[in-house]
Amino acid sequence: MEHSTSKSQIFNPFLPLNEYVPDGEPHVFGDRVYLFGSHDKEGGDTFCMLDYVAYSASIYDLKHWRYEGVIYRAAQDPDYANRKYMYAPDVVRGNDGRYYLYYSMSGFRGVGGYFGPISVAVCNQPAGEYEFLGFVSYPDGRPLHDYVPFDPAVMNDDGRILLYFGTQYPFEEEADFFNNEANIKCEMDMFGKTRDEIISMAKKDSVMGPVMAELEDDMLTVKVPPKHIIPYKTKGTSFEQHPFFEASSIRKIGNRYYFIYSSLQNHELCYATSNYPDHDFLFGGTIVSNGDVGYNGRTEAHRLNMTGTTHGSVEQINGEWYVFYHRLTHKSDYSRQACAEKIVILPDGSIPQVEITSCGLNGSPLKAQGKYPAVIACNITNGNMPHGSNKIYSESFPNVNHDGSERFIHEIGDKTLIGFKYFDFHENTSLSIVQRGNASGVIEVYQEENADCLGRFSITPSNEWETITTTVSFKNGKHPLFLVFKGTGMFDCKEIQF
Repeated sequence: MEHSTSKSQIFNPFLPLNEYVPDGEPHVFGDRVYLFGSHDKEGGDTFCMLDYVAYSASIYDLKHWRYEGVIYRAAQDPDYANRKYMYAPDVVRGNDGRYYLYYSMSGFRGVGGYFGPISVAVCNQPAGEYEFLGFVSYPDGRPLHDYVPFDPAVMNDDGRILLYFGTQYPFEEEADFFNNEANIKCEMDMFGKTRDEIISMAKKDSVMGPVMAELEDDMLTVKVPPKHIIPYKTKGTSFEQHPFFEASSIRKIGNRYYFIYSSLQNHELCYATSNYPDHDFLFGGTIVSNGDVGYNGRTEAHRLNMTGTTHGSVEQINGEWYVFYHRLTHKSDYSRQACAEKIVILPDGSIPQVEITSCGLNGSPLKAQGKYPAVIACNITNGNMPHGSNKIYSESFPNVNHDGSERFIHEIGDKTLIGFKYFDFHENTSLSIVQRGNASGVIEVYQEENADCLGRFSITPSNEWETITTTVSFKNGKHPLFLVFKGTGMFDCKEIQF
């Protein structure tokens, strides 16, 4: 199954529009890049409802992604009867040449997801049919339950198999933690640990935070026990403003280790660097936010989308670097779609934050020609967008949604901005949209924020999909396209046409 707007273009999200693969870990094996991730259900009511699938693309052509099929089923895990959902995985090539899939199981809406252990499956091919191998365990056979065995990431570092995992909440940063039974009980319930385990670890360090363990060549047995790679208590450290939350990912670029993670802000992928795989990491910065928070100083109050859980990583593909992340749809964290942007790693090793776009892997602006799905909009905001949490919102706000095989931007109300970045305009003079709803008012067309309006649609109620067209004084060249609705009622937008 290949997917692109045409033979020469691709947009974000870059997989088929009915596909939801969040928590993406991109890896180049041979001459193809493979995307491994969780698998959400379109319009689902919890995280990761579907079995793992894989997609791949030639490293020389990122505009055509091939569906590799189901590579592993949740029912293959021995704990499936108790916890049915497989969370964010990672894949690594072992020293024996085989491929190993690491993941953790969870129950509905995350219940039991922090209990461990970490499961491992194996396959002879990167995107073949994996078979359950076992649990990460100590030499005496005890499954690894130390710290919080969640969101595993793994790397083959010149023959050393390094496993990273963990999560972190701010309970133990509070001065009264040891006398705060509510917080202690909360940790016990979340992590499946006893009070003594929580307290004894907190006095030394914490059960939380990112840790690293080294595995034997069998890919299962702990060779070096886990330990923290950055301090749990971040006050006074370089991590204070962007503390670790979850989504461990690890890369080695040159001789420098890059630890990529989702911060406690939960909408941004951050990175830290070190000359060592297990200590001395320093905060580097934010790579991408799924609401563009932080980009050019943008604040959370002015996020450009509903924000929420993010997870992803970076990969070098045919000499260029990219960050893979996901966006939210359906007014929840349960239907997330894979997106990607090109990044730059500067000579000093730093990675400037990149803007989220519609053109993503295309390598150039999309051509302002023909038809595009409205859901490729990279900015969808009414000026007061929420931050996602472990629920489905009932409030009305603009969102990507679906009805059967149709996908559209839903609940577009007064002052909603729909933004596409970027198009290459060439002597364009008109624009059409396909819409339906009970809205009345105007849709203004812009090529820059806070600039002059270049054209207007009049919109009236329509129960069926209706194409409306207006004349627009477009400027030539690379520009965003912004549609701003001013009026009453709400409408859906399915398509834009040049």
